[in-house]
Amino acid sequence: MIMINGRDGDQVKRRLYVLLAAVILLISALVYGTVFSSVNSELNNGNSDDFSSVMEVITLVRSRFYKPVDTTELLSAYVTTGSINGMLAETLQDPYTRFMDQHAYEGMLSDTSGVFGGIGIVIGIQDDQLTIVSPIKGTPGERGGLRAQDKIIKIDNRDTHYMTTEEAASLMRGAPGTEVTLTIQRGDEVLEVLIVRDLINVNSIDKAVILEPGIGYIYLTNFSDRTYEELVKALADLDEQGMEGLILDLRFNPGGTLAAALQVANEFVAEGSLVYLEDRDGNRIGYEATKQGTREEIPMVVLVNGSSASASEIVSGALRDNDLAVLVGTHTFGKGLVQSVIPLRDGGAITLTEQVYLTAGGHDINQVGLLPDYELEIDEEEELAIYLGDTDVEDTQLMKALEIVRSKLSK
Repeated sequence: MIMINGRDGDQVKRRLYVLLAAVILLISALVYGTVFSSVNSELNNGNSDDFSSVMEVITLVRSRFYKPVDTTELLSAYVTTGSINGMLAETLQDPYTRFMDQHAYEGMLSDTSGVFGGIGIVIGIQDDQLTIVSPIKGTPGERGGLRAQDKIIKIDNRDTHYMTTEEAASLMRGAPGTEVTLTIQRGDEVLEVLIVRDLINVNSIDKAVILEPGIGYIYLTNFSDRTYEELVKALADLDEQGMEGLILDLRFNPGGTLAAALQVANEFVAEGSLVYLEDRDGNRIGYEATKQGTREEIPMVVLVNGSSASASEIVSGALRDNDLAVLVGTHTFGKGLVQSVIPLRDGGAITLTEQVYLTAGGHDINQVGLLPDYELEIDEEEELAIYLGDTDVEDTQLMKALEIVRSKLSK
């Protein structure tokens, strides 16, 4: 038998009361179609999460999560962890379904312009830890020495366990000139990194050049509302310089919006599927290419690596599955889940995984990633040097891409 005493015991007892009351409320709602606000008020006394928010989240998860979920398991996890995010993490085992309070949600909405005050890193959840997918070039994060795959343990001494990416982003965001301290785990090493925030203006196209006669190169760093416009301009500039083949570099590209990914893929795919979305009942929605405005087909290679995620994988899959490009590099990240952001009555929101996405060829890549047609592993130091643009290091993956495009042009 386990004995519970003192303050911890009181907290557990309160949450047990919440669980019991929740079950009663659910039964009442089913039988009588009503829930009593006086009970809700009593339950809120002393709890960090508003009980009505707990029940609203549970209802949304039960009805819309991409896998069936047991209500009792959700309630039990809430009792055990004492928080909505703890409940979601324990029950769903999905790093992308998370609760945001009002502050975090408002911060997420403020990023739609692509210009904000922050440190310039893209974050995700990997192995249940807040992880840097990629620092953005020319930002305080990159200058501070942050690297892809660094684990963020704390933000200004706030533990990141159960923290959503949106909440973490809101803590790192702030006025230019202010400071934030990240506690980073890199392998067995733990580091504290002090970073001064700056105005972050995220461009999608980092580089667009002719590498050698006839072969263009575009380094696309993210997918945002501005990506398509930037891409069209870059392609037009390269066309004027005589481009006959293209290398599209999506290495270190952590993704972005689905809409931007579809726009980019549709620029090259004249007909056929771009991506499929599938819900828990097996209902599949396909996004088809439209021929109008599509570029004339030219030899293409797409460069990818372990930091190529989400929208990058959609574009890579669409180009390869439609026989328009081959992939060179290393296994991609493997993020094949689609989230919706659902506002809650208390001013917060929940990011909820509702669907999986399948590549144009119907391949499920979640937690698997895309395996390149030409897999070329490089060590961590070489990869970092390539990311930083160190011209003294030979980019063997890029050299292979050039070789492939040359051979296609010579035929």
